[in-house]
Amino acid sequence: MKILAICLGRPEILAGKKYKTGINKLAISGPVMLDAEGLVGDAILNRKHHGGVDQAVYIQGSLDIDWWSRDLGRELHYGMFGENLVISDLESQMLAAGDRFAFGDILLEITSPRMPCATFAAHMGDPKIVKRYTQAARPGAYARVLQGGMVEAGQPVTYTAYVGERVTMADMMATYGRKLSVADRARYLSAPVHYKTREAILAGEM
Repeated sequence: MKILAICLGRPEILAGKKYKTGINKLAISGPVMLDAEGLVGDAILNRKHHGGVDQAVYIQGSLDIDWWSRDLGRELHYGMFGENLVISDLESQMLAAGDRFAFGDILLEITSPRMPCATFAAHMGDPKIVKRYTQAARPGAYARVLQGGMVEAGQPVTYTAYVGERVTMADMMATYGRKLSVADRARYLSAPVHYKTREAILAGEM
């Protein structure tokens, strides 16, 4: 595995919307600093739903992008889904909370899948993409930054699977907005899931 692209967003207003978003990211050349809040210089405009320590970096696998290109029948540029990093030979479906990626001085830990929203649908120009994206369960993954540093395209990546109970991105997409079984509650709480997921479970909302 290696870093294929580093993508940064800039503020823009999508067709039919009145607010600015940084969802459309473009691959850049040269190294970028990655700290606890993500890539320095990336536009994160809605802090209620985006960014933060447990979703500081949004990762997409090259195999997911290839799959979506075939499914949608069009070429997708790196950053099209709003991802910050594209990693080669990676498929996000079976990534789990607690899985780690290391490259250079940087260490990332997976926390949760990316859930599609109305902004994503407007960006893609397809009102049906939210349902389609959820059903496909190829969402990429958010990560927290355990150790920051400089990141540059071409860096080799080391993947380490979480050794405890696995809560995959596909699992979390399938259970989103639903009440968890007793067994799933215990499984989710045993893993290093996104803090908002943990809080929702403890509050009885999941």
